[in-house]
Parts: sequence; C-alpha cells; structure tokens
Amino acid sequence: MWCVTYHHNFGHVMIPKELDVPPALGQTKITPEWWYNPSVLQTQAPAVPAEEEPFTNCREMLDERVQVQWSLKGDVVEIQVSARIREDQYVAFGLSGEQGRAYMVGGDVVVAYYDAKTATFHADDYYMTATAQCDGRNGVCPDQRIGGLNDVTLKYADRRNGVTTVRYTRPLITNDAIKDRNIPTNTEVNVIAAIGPLNSRNEANSHSASDKTTDDIRINFSRRNDHQCTNSLYNTHEEEELTPWPAQHIHDENTLTARIGPAGGKRGYTPLTGHPSWGIAWWINDKLIPEITVERGQTYTFIVEGGNDRTNPARFHPFYITDSPEGGFGQRQEDGQKQQKVFAGMALDRDGYPYPTAAGRYCEWVHQTVDRNAEFENFEDYKKTLSLQCDQGEPAILNWTVAMDTPNEVYYQCYTHNNLGWKIHVVDAGYHSQRNSKNLSAGAAGVGLCSGVLVLILASAFSASARTVR
Repeated sequence: MWCVTYHHNFGHVMIPKELDVPPALGQTKITPEWWYNPSVLQTQAPAVPAEEEPFTNCREMLDERVQVQWSLKGDVVEIQVSARIREDQYVAFGLSGEQGRAYMVGGDVVVAYYDAKTATFHADDYYMTATAQCDGRNGVCPDQRIGGLNDVTLKYADRRNGVTTVRYTRPLITNDAIKDRNIPTNTEVNVIAAIGPLNSRNEANSHSASDKTTDDIRINFSRRNDHQCTNSLYNTHEEEELTPWPAQHIHDENTLTARIGPAGGKRGYTPLTGHPSWGIAWWINDKLIPEITVERGQTYTFIVEGGNDRTNPARFHPFYITDSPEGGFGQRQEDGQKQQKVFAGMALDRDGYPYPTAAGRYCEWVHQTVDRNAEFENFEDYKKTLSLQCDQGEPAILNWTVAMDTPNEVYYQCYTHNNLGWKIHVVDAGYHSQRNSKNLSAGAAGVGLCSGVLVLILASAFSASARTVR
C-alpha cells in the first residue's frame, strides 16, 4: 500500500509474476476460457483462427484506415479490429467516455499491437482518466498497471502487407465498475478509435489530431447485418513522408525559459530524437526541443512554466535535468529510479523520498485552429500558427550550477512523463569564450582579406589610369 500524498510505503507483499490465481467461485459473471488450462499465455494469439461463423457487422473508421467487425456471443462480444499501421504503432478501439460524442477521457478501449521483438500480438484493456501519458496512477493506462484486470482475451491475430488484425473477446459486464464500462445490448453506444506510436514500455503514446475519432459513431453490439465497410485496407495508400525540421540549438545563453508546446508531429520530436512522443514537448526559449550547450562551472537559470496542478496530470510537468534520454523519474519504481542520475530539479523530503522542485504555472503554445505541421517545411512559419497561453501564477526558478564531473551529455526532461525533452551538451569551462574568440579572429581575418583585396583592386585601377594619361 503506497500513500501518494506522503510518498510512503505502508506495507507490501511480493506476488510471483507467473502466479495463476483463479477468481473466487461464484463471484464472477463469466467463466474465463482458460479456466481448465491456466498455463495458456493469453497474449500469444493462435496462428490460425478456428472455423467460426463469419462476421456480419463491419464499420470503417479513421478515413477507412481501420475496420471494426463484431458479433455478440452470449455474455461476451467478439471483436475484430484491422488497421493499416506500422509495426511500432498500435490501434485502439472501444467505448467513448461520453454518450453522444467521441470523447477520450473516461473511455474504455482495447489497445492492440504487434511486438516485433518477441513476434507476439497483444490486446490490452485500457482506461483513460486524462489526456496524458500514463504515470502509473492517471492518464492513458493499461488497467493492469493501475490495479485493474485485463478483461480481454486474444483469440487470433495476423500481420501482413502493412495491416495488423486482432480478434478478441470482451465481457459485456465486468467486475470493475471504475476502470471498465459495460457494453449495452439494447441500444447504441458511442465508439472511438485511434492510431498512434508505442513507447518503450509498449504502451500507447499520444496520437496526432488526425489519428483519432472525432465523428459521432454509434454501434449496437447486438445488431446483425450492420455491414458498412466498402473498401479493402490492402488497397489504401501509404502515408506521405514529411521532411523533419532541422535541429535547433542554444549557445551562450545563461537564462532560459521552459514551456510546453506541440511536438510537431512527423516533422518534430519523434524524427529529431528517434523516441515516440506524447504529442507535447518542452519548448526552450520558445524553440521546440533545442539542443542546449552549457559550460562546466557556470550557473544557468531556467524559468519553468510546466504546470503545478498535481491533480491534473495533463498540466503537471515538473522540469528536471537527468542522464536519462527518456525522463519520467517520478513514475519509476525504486529500482528504475536508481538507474537515473538527477543533476537538478529534484530534492528529498525529510523521509528521504524524492519530489520535483521546478514546475511553476502552466504556459503552453497551443494551436490557433488545428495542428498544421504537415503544411510547413519551415519551423518559424509553423510557429506563427500557434499562440502562447498562460495560467495565472508565477513561474518556478531552477538554478543549475554545472558540476565539473557532469557527463558530456545530459537531458532536460519532465519529471512525471517520458519523452518531453532532449539533449544538453556539457563542455569544459572557457569553451564559449574560445569559440567567440575564434569567431572574432575569423571575422578579423575576413575583414583583413577583404581590405587587402580592395587595396589590390584600387592599386590596379590607379596603375591602369596612369598608363592611360601617358
């Protein structure tokens, strides 16, 4: 038992990872298919589907990139989701958080993906408490990570020609009234879908604005012959490749602002860093994840406006400096925290537990309309489509004196979420002065060269003029 407020362990018990614990008899509404064979790995789908009655229901979503088929079978619904996605992406489908519109918060979805490293397919039950990365308590989280159960049973999966297909069953009614939504059988219910990148934990990361459901799509899961699919996913075209924006740099700056802004889609964070993005990132001095160069022995002041509302994970982004290219120190277990070294932005309370020290009010570069990164090859032109919005309050001030033993490369990151920041290059004392001196010398040499050339030109002209006079 862990107290979030006081960061204290009130007792724990170690449970073996592979322990098969059946539900208490008489207290469950369904009998799991693995009841008489608990050693079956549910995340490993059979290679060939059993002969079953074909689906008579089908809907297309996300501009015909996703097809959903379903069939009601007693107290479960069998669903097959097919999507044209990359191997490092997921497809999500499930119930909207609100009836009457597509709404993410409060939604109950299944996230399906193919793990190329292990050659296995997965279908995981998710619950979404906020439009934020899962921090182990809130956000877009697998039920199992926040104390729930994965009520999904994977039946069949396949990937070929760029299309991932998963078939799974889900109970109409589960025993978790908080993290699961019951599926009605006598009325329509709003459904949502999304496509996005997987993070290093193989969990769902943020999707772009065009990769989520915005339409009012409703399904009656007890209906038959509701077939509205008209195209084959194998006939759809691959998405257009976009050229990333050039990396930005900050030199010779001792005072820096740190705010939140969009990650830039396929032109920004992910292509620049090689890491999946949650859709937002740090903007330093109003630049998207610039690479910062600092000197050992110098002091740098970061004016942080990442949000200090602990009750809203989507607007709580404490700033810290670490040797981890991912960040997210606060959501790590103790063993994971020991693998990171923190240089600034964290302190210990009187019980020895870490906490972030630099959050400040919330400031964000927001889209004036929709994300238009695909339209602009120049970052500055893209920035003109954004506006800066700040909450009331004061920024946090983080002063960092770079120690002499600081590694050559560290990272500015978010304490509560992964992959919002990027590199800090650490150089020896005097680097900037030497660099500026070289630039001045080069400039002086250039001026001298130009002056010499000008003298030669004037001398030649004068000589020619003298010959003409004779």
